[in-house]
Amino acid sequence: MDNRFSWVGSEKNFIDSKDIQSIGCMTVGRFGGNSSAGQYKNEDGCIVWVEEDWEFAVILDAHDSAESAELIIHTLEEFEHELIESTSKPGFHHVQKKLFDIFQSDEFLDQCKQVKGETACLICIRKENYLWWFSVGDCVVFVFHPDFMALNQFQLNQRQFYEWIGQVNTFDKAVTCFSSGVRELRKGVNRIFMTTDGLLECPGEPFSDPIDLAESLDTDRLEVAFTLILNEIERNNVRDSTTMIGWTVDVSQQGSIPSDVVENK
Repeated sequence: MDNRFSWVGSEKNFIDSKDIQSIGCMTVGRFGGNSSAGQYKNEDGCIVWVEEDWEFAVILDAHDSAESAELIIHTLEEFEHELIESTSKPGFHHVQKKLFDIFQSDEFLDQCKQVKGETACLICIRKENYLWWFSVGDCVVFVFHPDFMALNQFQLNQRQFYEWIGQVNTFDKAVTCFSSGVRELRKGVNRIFMTTDGLLECPGEPFSDPIDLAESLDTDRLEVAFTLILNEIERNNVRDSTTMIGWTVDVSQQGSIPSDVVENK
């Protein structure tokens, strides 16, 4: 289907090569890293589902092998119907509960014990003028909008180390560790950007400052922006693989503004 896409680096690693795909309104960029820097495998993965009024995106960065990323992709696709049904309900608590039910099930926990390695996992859902995110580990999501940027606000989640799903599994602990939240998007053009850490840890750190990312993504064609970004990290001889997902949401309704500003209008 044109509005469905999934991939894991064990299928095709894109070492020394780049790939950019458009799935509906969303753009996926992949680069497996430079073999000249010592790269020999790609353990990233992703899922993109696009519907008329919402988007669902997952980005994965596995460790030791791609098996944990493969497991999560297979599991989420198995429960696609139930997840979509949960997404259609008001708010995001239904879909979060469904994800927890899946990840805490005995079957999934047993499968995690059988895989080699573990993965960071970032899930984002955009519906109406809201973006919900759920994160285990160190993948990141940004929202670029002039209102946020004027206040130096870019990144929604903080990178968390020593958190994974897989052989080492936060869902198999006495208390699950994760990050989650909901952000109200602003009126006008909002650019949502998800990435694994290869981009942020590239030698020379060309995109460690989110302003540089925002400027690179300030275009009507994300395919062009993704090409320039991946060319830059390749030129800097990055070893780690990078997987990116981005899309633009144009919001018509006014977001929350301070009460004194409202009163003065």
